[in-house]
Amino acid sequence: MKPLQQVTIIVKGIVQGVGFRPFVFRLAHQLTLLGSVLNNHLGVTIVLQGNSELIEQFIDKLAKSPPPLARIDAIEVTHQAQLSLFDQFSIIDSHAATDEHANVAISADMSICRDCLNDINDPQNRHYQYPFTNCTNCGPRYTIIHALPYDRCNTAMADFEMCDDCHAAYINPMNRRYHAQPVSCPHCGPQLTFSVINARAECLYDSSMLMALEQAVEMINRGGIVAIKGLGGFHLVCDATNNDAVAALRQRKQRLAKPLAIMVTNLAQAKLCVSGTETEWQVLTSPEKPITLMTKRVASVDGKDNGRDNCGNIHPIALSPLLAPGIDRLGVFLPYTPLHHLLMQRLHKPIVATSANRSGEPIIGNQAEIEQHLSHVVDGILGHNRPIINACDDSVVQVIDGQLQVIRLARGYAPLTINLHSPMLSNSKNCVLAVGAQQKNTVAFGFADNLIVSPHIGDLFTLETEQYFSRSLATFKRLYDFSPSHIVHDNHPQYAPTQWAVNYQSEHRLLPSHCIGIQHHFAHILSVMAMHQRTEQVLGFSFDGTGLGDDGTLWGSEVMLADVHGFTTVAHFSSFKLIGGEQAIKHPVRILLALLFEQMSLEQVLSLPIAAIADLGSKTVTNLYQLWRNNSHCIECRSVGRLFDALAVALGFIGSSQYESQAGMMIETAANAYYTESNIEPLSVTLNTLYDQESLPIQWHSSDFITQLVNCAVEYSHNPLIKQQICWHFINMISQQLDRVGQQYPQLPQVFCGGVFQNKTLLSQCIDDCKRGQRQILPSGHIPINDGGIALGQLWYGIHHMA
Repeated sequence: MKPLQQVTIIVKGIVQGVGFRPFVFRLAHQLTLLGSVLNNHLGVTIVLQGNSELIEQFIDKLAKSPPPLARIDAIEVTHQAQLSLFDQFSIIDSHAATDEHANVAISADMSICRDCLNDINDPQNRHYQYPFTNCTNCGPRYTIIHALPYDRCNTAMADFEMCDDCHAAYINPMNRRYHAQPVSCPHCGPQLTFSVINARAECLYDSSMLMALEQAVEMINRGGIVAIKGLGGFHLVCDATNNDAVAALRQRKQRLAKPLAIMVTNLAQAKLCVSGTETEWQVLTSPEKPITLMTKRVASVDGKDNGRDNCGNIHPIALSPLLAPGIDRLGVFLPYTPLHHLLMQRLHKPIVATSANRSGEPIIGNQAEIEQHLSHVVDGILGHNRPIINACDDSVVQVIDGQLQVIRLARGYAPLTINLHSPMLSNSKNCVLAVGAQQKNTVAFGFADNLIVSPHIGDLFTLETEQYFSRSLATFKRLYDFSPSHIVHDNHPQYAPTQWAVNYQSEHRLLPSHCIGIQHHFAHILSVMAMHQRTEQVLGFSFDGTGLGDDGTLWGSEVMLADVHGFTTVAHFSSFKLIGGEQAIKHPVRILLALLFEQMSLEQVLSLPIAAIADLGSKTVTNLYQLWRNNSHCIECRSVGRLFDALAVALGFIGSSQYESQAGMMIETAANAYYTESNIEPLSVTLNTLYDQESLPIQWHSSDFITQLVNCAVEYSHNPLIKQQICWHFINMISQQLDRVGQQYPQLPQVFCGGVFQNKTLLSQCIDDCKRGQRQILPSGHIPINDGGIALGQLWYGIHHMA
């Protein structure tokens, strides 16, 4: 008989809140091993006692077949010389964090699993129709946690005492609800309530859980708007096939044009609303259940046939045209909680499900705030009494060239933890905090061998979002028990995160060298490099709407040779003026005028048949010309995003900018509609350089390019397809120029980042060009390609530049 051995195993990664301890328990019993397992600040610590072969089998099975929601980053095994006295294998009480950083990844919230879905649909099951059913393989995680370790007493379920049946499941190692912290049932768990908002904006409660769901369904069917509490916040919900209901939601919420996402009952219904590739359907149905941007289907003319006819032809559902006006794609997602499934089973039709918030503010997770701030928007509230500890929006993604691109990092994907292949922060006193960008803010921090990115926080233009930013920082400092030794921020001195960083440095007396500023577009490139843990040089294309450059002007068309130490700009668009500064971004006709003034006289500009210019009137245009000529109240800019704005105005797609990226999406839609075999003569438009040059950086001539396109629009205005052709040509000419630069550096991996590359048509063309040239691309993966990724780029720079 082989002698007994004893080992201590520390497992790091996403290992708490995912059924890891019960999995370990069952595996140890299967192999007749003795010992214990517990959660602590390191992750999961296992003590095993048995013969060496069985211990090796245990470690092998642990590494190869962990629980479905777990992610193992490291397994550390230490052999113990002295044996402990064990007579069984047991789960023991978790240990709270000591003075060490918590080195465990917090699991993101996950959609209901198939087993729990079967439970709520089985009349014989005690969880039948219960809207808070969950197990170790699904349900809330991040949104209900107060502190680590992940135990019930540290969650929003602390006040819900388990009934005998739930407790029996909780302590039964063979039950999938074994040590599932949010476990509950109709007898002991959270309860639904429905509240009606009357004409005086007063809240009238009906606390009957049996009736609450039916009343909400009835109100939605009547065309009402209902606030429904989800995992990380409330949704505003209405019937997506009812044009009056959608119009009322837009009017009440003052969201006049920004696209609205829809929730559909199941995959079959999704296919009646949008078309997609196999990869897109896989993403839509994944455990994360993100909002997935897909191509709209065109509804039948009469709008009555919802499904397939006898020949198998698809008859799209007649959705409201107000969902995403002027664009060809639609955000779609599937039910991800038991409550959503129960709701959709009763409605049998798509619903609008958009975040409940005031414009520009964070998602609301508290019913009292709905009653206080949105009583004029909603007719009823379907709520419940399980608190939301950490608010979290829905993730938004798209698929480009078979690759996932994250637009909003949130539920299902965040907090995002990246385990470093080589620990760079081994000193336990070193913790780097990156505070992110002004828009689409996230924060990121790193210590030991982990980089962690927060869920989406938002645009920091209001007091409420700045307070949410501070609360989010406090949440992660509490969960991971850290104080930053180094802070990294954007170079823009007026950004709220920059000001927070400077104040923190002063208050905590950090050395100036421990508070590091970094250029915005460089951080974009570094964010993708961080996802691939790359430090060596890449060729980065960083295109967006706004970011402060090192010369004090606004950049946004940067082609950089970049590594973790710095960058060299090799190409960009030529600068143009934003007349009135930030006003030009809200009123992009000013951008168009500035570009045209460089190429035309005032009289020529006034004579152009462009509606937005005519609407201003000659006096206002003349005044703007004087500001431009005198360089008064103007900011120099070289942003590609602003060129999209100018072209959209010139073609009559927009007047003022109603929401971010509106111009880009409308130009993309028009380009996609362009039929390449049309009889329109090819456009004689070129994207020229500013001047013949041998030295870097190359400068593409912004005003010349836009003016050529405007002249084409005027010359061929009689042709109904000219606008689509101009949009296709605009995108194609940009991708051609990027390809030419890429050809000069074939040995370097290429990075495409910044909000402009959310344009699926543009990025697809760039990817195709790289493939033809056999050049490597580093995809952005799970980190947002827009400003939501800036924090990770800042962090990657910071950990390589700690003083």
